[in-house]
Amino acid sequence: MWRRCICCQATEFDENENGRAKAKAPTNNVDGMKKGLKDSATVKAEPQDSAPSINIPVLSLDELIEKTDDFGAKALIGEGSYGRVYYAVLDDGTKMAVKKLDATENEPISEFSTQVSLVSRLKHENFVDILGYCMERNLRIVAYEFATMGSLHDVLHGRKGVQGAQPGPPLNWMQRMKIAVDAAKGLEYLHEKVQPSIVHRDVRSSNILLFEDFKAKIADFNLSNQAPDMAARLHSTRVLGTFGYHAPEYRILYFQTTKSVMN
Repeated sequence: MWRRCICCQATEFDENENGRAKAKAPTNNVDGMKKGLKDSATVKAEPQDSAPSINIPVLSLDELIEKTDDFGAKALIGEGSYGRVYYAVLDDGTKMAVKKLDATENEPISEFSTQVSLVSRLKHENFVDILGYCMERNLRIVAYEFATMGSLHDVLHGRKGVQGAQPGPPLNWMQRMKIAVDAAKGLEYLHEKVQPSIVHRDVRSSNILLFEDFKAKIADFNLSNQAPDMAARLHSTRVLGTFGYHAPEYRILYFQTTKSVMN
């Protein structure tokens, strides 16, 4: 499903007098941010009868095919659970990581558009920017800024899906601390400064990208393959990520908090 990547709007739950869960109407608490809060983002809800606005360029499939050698092995830089990532340099010199998501015919194009629209408005120095997207020929493609040092997983273990890939040199203490602090800032942005707050849900080494001087940024472009009724069982806070690590209370009760992510 194309919901593998990015975010989902969830339904709030309340308890009735019998202690049974009673669903409340979905909320769109996006009225704005508290004054004085820096690096914040207000993610506004789109009217249901209008197409979501997407604040990033549409990429030409023909150009992506040309720049990745038809999504060939030479351009492959990584592989995840729900797609492969390719390196591309556009005609204007922009370097990007192009993620071609696994094909599906059942996902409405509107759902992918809505999720891309949401993430395109998340802006922070420790959150990876999406540079463009493509939805031609029933494909779902997102492109984001190219991490010059790959992911933290690449450095620790070697690149996923790349034959013969070797880990990088061992990280020293200062490098590890810098990566940890940068990743924490990215999560703080999602948890505290975006309204409504977003729970990442899958913080792991492959979702932490590294740039020059070991600057770390939180990434998430794996669209989570959720059950159709999953959104109705989640807490009202929106959730990013694939089904990776979850705190026990989330797996059992479908209740997720920012503290669960940090466990």
